[in-house]
Amino acid sequence: QVQLVESGGGLVQAGGSLRLSCAASGGTFSSYTMAWFRQAPGKEREFVAHIMWSGIPRYSDSVKGRFTISRDNAKNTVYLQMNSLKPEDTALYYCAADRLGISMTVAGYDYWGQGTQVTVSS
Repeated sequence: QVQLVESGGGLVQAGGSLRLSCAASGGTFSSYTMAWFRQAPGKEREFVAHIMWSGIPRYSDSVKGRFTISRDNAKNTVYLQMNSLKPEDTALYYCAADRLGISMTVAGYDYWGQGTQVTVSS
């Protein structure tokens, strides 16, 4: 069983930056694809980015060029560096994990954190 704990959310002005962290425990971290999803009020949860066990990242079109996902296998932690934030980035951000996964969908991930709120003011 994998446990995920997100941190780093907060309130930031448009154009600002935040870095989210997700600490994992209970599994072999290096074998998991780690992802970030987000959910805004009244909307479905959507894919933001993932980084595969191989280290290959993938991003949604809405964040490409602004967000960077990275992982530190020694610390069992995945990060999401968010730059040039926009009000439409406001959402609850979730960390997710899937062993040797390749999915960009909610259904493709077995383990989820509780989420961390990101609010971008205009």
